[in-house]
Amino acid sequence: MGSPRILLADCDQMFVAVARLADPEGAGKAAILIVGGSAKSRGVVCSASYEARTFGVRSGMSLAEAGRRCPTAVFVPVPRHQCGRKSREVARALDQWAPKVEAASIDEFYLDLTGTEAVYRGESLATTASRIRASVREQTGMTLSFGGGTNRLVAKLATERAKPRPGTDGSGVFIVPPGEEGEFLATHWLSDIPGVGPRLTAMLRGFGLRSVRDSLRVDRREFEAWFGPRSGAWLYDRIRGRGSADVDPAGEAKSMSHEETFPRDITSDRALETELLRLATTLAADLRRDGLTARCVTVKLRDHDFTTRQASRTVDRPIDTDRAVFTTARALLEGLRDRRRVAARLLGISVSRLDVPASTTQLSLLGADPGFALETDRDRAVARAMDAITTRFGRDAVRPARLTQKPADRR
Repeated sequence: MGSPRILLADCDQMFVAVARLADPEGAGKAAILIVGGSAKSRGVVCSASYEARTFGVRSGMSLAEAGRRCPTAVFVPVPRHQCGRKSREVARALDQWAPKVEAASIDEFYLDLTGTEAVYRGESLATTASRIRASVREQTGMTLSFGGGTNRLVAKLATERAKPRPGTDGSGVFIVPPGEEGEFLATHWLSDIPGVGPRLTAMLRGFGLRSVRDSLRVDRREFEAWFGPRSGAWLYDRIRGRGSADVDPAGEAKSMSHEETFPRDITSDRALETELLRLATTLAADLRRDGLTARCVTVKLRDHDFTTRQASRTVDRPIDTDRAVFTTARALLEGLRDRRRVAARLLGISVSRLDVPASTTQLSLLGADPGFALETDRDRAVARAMDAITTRFGRDAVRPARLTQKPADRR
């Protein structure tokens, strides 16, 4: 078998593209489009068209600021459910071309075409990627960019070169030939490398290192002395273009989340807990709908001054019921509030380490008293009964009594 042949397919501006497909007469005709909600709302930008980005609009910016910078833009809400459906459509289209496809996120998919040279009659990986790109666009209406090489790291960085941004000659496909990984990595800044975050970037800058090319003069032992054996060796290999070629089709679902930016800041602990209950109930129902369980729960809190904090907890066995998700999340929220009790503008909850449930054994919280059951058979029975009712009569047909209060009363 020859060298690994790994592709990363990236849906170009997925939230923008799906918003345009969902509303061809409105968002579809807007060149300057911002996805996230109304310019008058308190939320943040989810995504923005390339034209909007020329005004300095970026993901995570407040919608109000985006409106000030780009007053002629069209603002639309996040088409979350449509994006989920479109992601699944793209995944099915890609499955027709590769023996292994892994959804790394809602808009990124790794394909392993190692050993398929005979299937594609010896054509280049770039040619195959171009044909896949055309096929997926015809089937789904989505435009994808493809980066490729001998491992996931190279494919990820190559995808950035492939994207057809305004003012660039990106063709939608960029392949790094085997043996040229190191030369390709040397054209990047250290901060471009996945896994090299702001903190590590700042530490490297302290050693006088900004680019990959600068860092190639540092030997492995020096990196290990600076950052420890594991991290040092990882960085040494990373800047030389060495990485994993493993593509795991079972690793499709990575996380699920829900969050809300409040119309006005919330100061009450009880009000925040009520909002968390609503988010946790919805998220747990989504887990069960997709036939999944979770091992990790994360709560995100954005304070009135835009300070964003989060906390996570991993439970010892998978969970999927309202009570288990909410109980875990509530403890995390309490910890965040104990450390800084100020008005909050956003609250979010996510679950990760997802899997298909293998059994219905009783669960307990990691580190909790062994007699405390985080999720019981009764919890699961209640959850399934609620699912049956909401499937027939709608999501609002049955819900915790605490959530029947008017929003104003909950604050």
